[in-house]
Amino acid sequence: MDRLTEAVEAIASRKEELFALLAELVSHPTVSPPARNSDAAQTVLANRLAAIGFEVDRWTVYPGDDNIVGRLPGSAPAKANSLIVNGHIDVAEVGDDASWTYPPFSLTRGADGRLYGRGVADMKGGLAASLFAIQMLREHGVELAGDLLFQSVIGEEAGEAGTLAALERGYQADYAVVVDTSNLHMQGQGGVITGWITIESPTTLHDGMRARTIHAGGGVRGASAIEKMAKIITALQELERDWAVMKAYPGFPAGSNTINPAVIEGGRHAAFIADRCALWITVHFYPNESYEQIIREIEDHVGRAAAADLWLRDHPPVFRWGGRSMIEDRGEIFPSLELDTKHPALAQLQAAYESELHAAPVVDMSPTVTDAGWFAHAGIPAVLFGPGELKYAHAVNESIDPEQLVRFAQIMARFIASWCNTSKEEKE
Repeated sequence: MDRLTEAVEAIASRKEELFALLAELVSHPTVSPPARNSDAAQTVLANRLAAIGFEVDRWTVYPGDDNIVGRLPGSAPAKANSLIVNGHIDVAEVGDDASWTYPPFSLTRGADGRLYGRGVADMKGGLAASLFAIQMLREHGVELAGDLLFQSVIGEEAGEAGTLAALERGYQADYAVVVDTSNLHMQGQGGVITGWITIESPTTLHDGMRARTIHAGGGVRGASAIEKMAKIITALQELERDWAVMKAYPGFPAGSNTINPAVIEGGRHAAFIADRCALWITVHFYPNESYEQIIREIEDHVGRAAAADLWLRDHPPVFRWGGRSMIEDRGEIFPSLELDTKHPALAQLQAAYESELHAAPVVDMSPTVTDAGWFAHAGIPAVLFGPGELKYAHAVNESIDPEQLVRFAQIMARFIASWCNTSKEEKE
C-alpha cells in the first residue's frame, strides 16, 4: 500500500480525531456580528499547523480577529504547483438559542446521526476536515513538491475581507480551493457589491418654504432630497429590468442580477424640507462581470437620469461603493468567480472526487457568495468546494453529515497530493 492510500484510509479509521477537532472549533463562539472574538479559535488552528510543520503567519485584521496563514514549503516550489486552501473561522449569529434542540456551541451527534452545532456546515467543518487531511498526509510521509498554504481568515460573514487582507499581504498560489459550503459541488459564483447613493442640498429650507419650491411664481429652485431620491430609485429599477432582459448566465435563473434598494435614510425633522437622503443598495451580478464594471453601469445610468432633472443636474448624486466591513463602514464586496472548467487543477480535483465516490461530481454555480471571488479578482484560478448544505448553514440546528466530512477530507488529501506534485509545465 502506498503512502497516499494509507493517509486516505487513515482519515476514515481515525475520523473521531477529525470530529474532535471540529468540536474544539465549534466550542469557540466566533459569531459575526459582533465579531472581534475569533482569536482563541485561531490559536487552535495556528498550533495545529505549527505542530505538523507549517510556518505560521498571524496578524491582526481587527482587534480580537487575527488572520492565520500557514505555509508548508514544498521540496521543489519553483517547479511544482502551489495551492491555497482557504476558509473562514467566523460563523453566523445565533440570537436566542431557545429554539435549538442542541446547544449551538457544543458539537452534538443527533439521533439521526448528523453532527449539530453552529458552524459545522458554514464552515468550520470544511476547515477542520481540510486540516485533518493535511495532517494525515504529513503523518504518513506524503511529500509535496509545491508549496501548500492553509488560510483561516476572519470576517466573511460580515464582509470583512479577511481573504483580501491575506492577498494584500502577498500570498499567492497557482490555484485556490475555498472550502466553504457547497455540498461537495464544484462551483463558481456571482458577485455582490453594496453601495450608498447620496443626494444633498446645499441649502436647508423650512417646511414653510415648500410652496415656493413647487408652485407657480415661487421663485425658489429648491427640492426635497427624499423626493429626488425617488427618481433615482426609478432609474435603478429601469436598469434592473434591462439587466434581467438583456443579461443571462448559465446556471442562474433569469433575473438573478438584481439591484435591491435595501435601506433609505433621509430628512432631519418634520419642520424642514429634506436636505439629504441616502440610499443603501445591494447589487448582485453574474460570474462574467466585475464589480468595477457594475459600478460603471450604475453610475452612468443614474447620472443620465440625474442630468435630465433640472435640480439634480446641479446637485448630482454622490456614490460610495463597497467597503471592507459591514460592521465598521456599512459596506462589502464579494467579487464574482467564473469557473475555469478546463483548468488542470479542477480536472485533478474531479479525479480525486471520482476516485473516492465512484461518480462524477456536480460542477455548477453557487446560489450564494463566498470569499472565492477574491482569488479570481486577484488573478488566481479558484473553485468553491466544501462539505455541508446551504439549507443548514445559518439555520437553527445547523448540522452536517459526518460521513460527508470524511469523504471531503479524503478527496482533499488526494487532490493536494496530486496538484502539489504536478509540474507547473504540465497541462493535464
